[in-house]
Amino acid sequence: MTQTTVQPQPTMATDTLRHHNSLGQVVHSYWQLTKPRIIPLLLIETAAAMWVAGAGRVAPVLLLVTLLSGTLAAASAQTINCIYDRDIDYAMERTRHRPIPSGRIQVRDAVIFAGLLAALSFSLQAVFVNLLSAGLAMVGIALYVVVYTYWLKRSSPQNIVIGGAAGAMPPLVGWAAVTGDLSLSAWLFFLIVFIWTPPHFWGLALLIQDDYAKVNVPMMPVVVGNESTARQIWYYTLGLVPLTLTLTYPLDTTGVVYALAALGLGGIFVQKAWQVLQSPSDRDLAKGLFKYSILYMMLLSAAMVIDSLPLTHSLMSGVSSQLGPWVMALPFWG
Repeated sequence: MTQTTVQPQPTMATDTLRHHNSLGQVVHSYWQLTKPRIIPLLLIETAAAMWVAGAGRVAPVLLLVTLLSGTLAAASAQTINCIYDRDIDYAMERTRHRPIPSGRIQVRDAVIFAGLLAALSFSLQAVFVNLLSAGLAMVGIALYVVVYTYWLKRSSPQNIVIGGAAGAMPPLVGWAAVTGDLSLSAWLFFLIVFIWTPPHFWGLALLIQDDYAKVNVPMMPVVVGNESTARQIWYYTLGLVPLTLTLTYPLDTTGVVYALAALGLGGIFVQKAWQVLQSPSDRDLAKGLFKYSILYMMLLSAAMVIDSLPLTHSLMSGVSSQLGPWVMALPFWG
């Protein structure tokens, strides 16, 4: 009788275990764990809020500490997301080679890493800035981890709508860092990012919906289809553009430079959302929308910074004083 040897089936740990050959490779794996490509946009939003709140004047140390602590907080949240989503990351080819599903970083070590990042973020912000901004950063982590990752991502197609509050926290953190409180303008900036998030993320979801379907994550295109998702993108984009202008009127927080930029950038966003609405299954259009949405938020934030600078105010005052007599001389004033 021949004895048959049964080979053990490969597992996540044994099948794809990767060994680090140098300290540099270890650092690189932990760097990947934080999803670093996501963080710069969050920092740009934070910095923009700080400049607007400070009327174009922000202490360099305050800026650096706030951005550093924001980086640490975002890195902690993304690390916890990677820990929780390691099962679906392993199931998708696109994410299978991330540090945890590939076995390069163990779950225990990732948990310790995330905790250290969050503790350091809170300590820096609380000691060198203020408790409000430090607490808001921790609220951002909690929203991303508990509300989005744990509660909504795998249970509701509205996951990114409600969970988008986590990504909208940086403007509140930046504003609180400068002023120590949260004005109506700060909350409006929060709302702008909150409304921008669904069309931004659903553009990506249209592109990679097959991956989400494979692991049973109910992203909007998977649950309701491309046409309905495109309509939602269109509605949110239409609501976003006038919302951005309320920072100028009636709040008078920003000026004409920002308003013109918001109109121009918003017009392009609406155009791209309309194209997706007309051809919901065209993944090239969805890709274009997704990429532009990132550029849109970066440039909108940059416009806030430029608009807030004292030099800009001086230039606009000079232009206004030069044009004022000509405008008053026009026939309709008589």
